[in-house]
Amino acid sequence: MNPELNALAMVTVLTGLLWIPYILNEIMVRGIVDAVGYPENPKPLAKWAQRLKSAHYNAVENLVVFAALVLIAQATDKHNAAIAGAAQVYFWARLVHAAAYTFAIPWVRTLAFVAGFGCQMCIAWHLFH
Repeated sequence: MNPELNALAMVTVLTGLLWIPYILNEIMVRGIVDAVGYPENPKPLAKWAQRLKSAHYNAVENLVVFAALVLIAQATDKHNAAIAGAAQVYFWARLVHAAAYTFAIPWVRTLAFVAGFGCQMCIAWHLFH
């Protein structure tokens, strides 16, 4: 597997796992019945769990863009060090973003998001040039 697809697989697995901690918090706070049901007045999740849930939504939204760009690069046989590097940095940016969002580290969260966006734009630029 080339570096871009490897990074896509890693980002996908990361995104697929982000829900687990906040669901465990939901079970602990609300109990299993309310966690799997639709309570009318649910108890609030811990602040970190609320932030991780938001980070997860953001990761899903951005995975769509990243995956499309990587798959277009694969389909058009565009491979270079910039695309591979951007894909690998994107994984680390998303990991840092999720952690910084969860632990309420505002500047780090924003910088990680911008780094990830920059990686997406780097891949897009190389697709068109």
